[in-house]
Amino acid sequence: MEKSVEVLFTQEVLNQFLTRFELESRVKKLGDFENYVFEVYRNGQPFVLRITHSSHRSLGEIEAELDWMNYLNENGVNCPKVFLSSNGHLIEKFEALDESCFFACLYTKAEGFPVKTDSEYFSNELFHAWGKVTGHMHAVTKHYQAKKGLKMRPFWHEEELIDVSAYFPDEPEMIKNTSELMKELWALPQSTDNFGLIHTDIHSGNFFYDGKEVHVFDFDDCSYHWFTSDIAIPLYYSIFYGLRNASEQEKTEFARNFLTYFIEGYKEFNTLPESWEKHLPLFLKLRDITLYSVFQKKIAPEDRDERLNQIIIEIQERIIQKETIVKTK
Repeated sequence: MEKSVEVLFTQEVLNQFLTRFELESRVKKLGDFENYVFEVYRNGQPFVLRITHSSHRSLGEIEAELDWMNYLNENGVNCPKVFLSSNGHLIEKFEALDESCFFACLYTKAEGFPVKTDSEYFSNELFHAWGKVTGHMHAVTKHYQAKKGLKMRPFWHEEELIDVSAYFPDEPEMIKNTSELMKELWALPQSTDNFGLIHTDIHSGNFFYDGKEVHVFDFDDCSYHWFTSDIAIPLYYSIFYGLRNASEQEKTEFARNFLTYFIEGYKEFNTLPESWEKHLPLFLKLRDITLYSVFQKKIAPEDRDERLNQIIIEIQERIIQKETIVKTK
């Protein structure tokens, strides 16, 4: 979390939201990178409370996110249900000291357990279930229409992290290669069969697994994008978290196996986007760019350790060389 937001997030802010959602005082922090996320309790039952600063998301963006989540949930997709506050609101607002504000939402806690890349559960069965929930989400979304009056979620090109000149203005080759990639993406066809509202960030840190099915959460980055991006991101982060230091051959072999089982699961619910294999490298490259921007935005140079600096260098080199984190062919 940016330091400017940390100073505003006081105990009073948290207490206000606990009261408004009729929650117990005990909390367990789950994350604080882009949002403050807590496991909270009501009558002993666990829920998830997410608190977002207005510098990260607007009220309209969050309303659109929750509308889509509820639609997915109502149509059988394994994702959280959103609950009303005691005031009857899906989103509660609290003014911060600098006249900005915080927004809070309450969700069901996902079923299952987290799966790390070194877990015995990080297996072909998981990859199949991962693809299955992704395909289900895309199939259901083809029929989704936002409620009248709601602000739409951003389109892929409106992502602030793609405005790379704001995050690394002194790196002209990086900026040039980003611009060229954007032109390639703009040239891709768009239809209801390959483009729509997607999660955009279905990595292993954003779902639980119950041994049979994957339950997705954290829809904070959802946007209108190509479906193929939701296939690329699971592969990207499987390599990033689990095989970053592996040989190129090991990465390629993993990618082929991963995609075999992921795609099998995906096709149980949805037809694959046309030319998805051909376009996959474009979305792997795009994630390198947005992740590089995230690190520049969120973590000051003096707060980076040696490992993170090495990761940033690796991403930078791939962007300059126009390479992907893994070769899929």
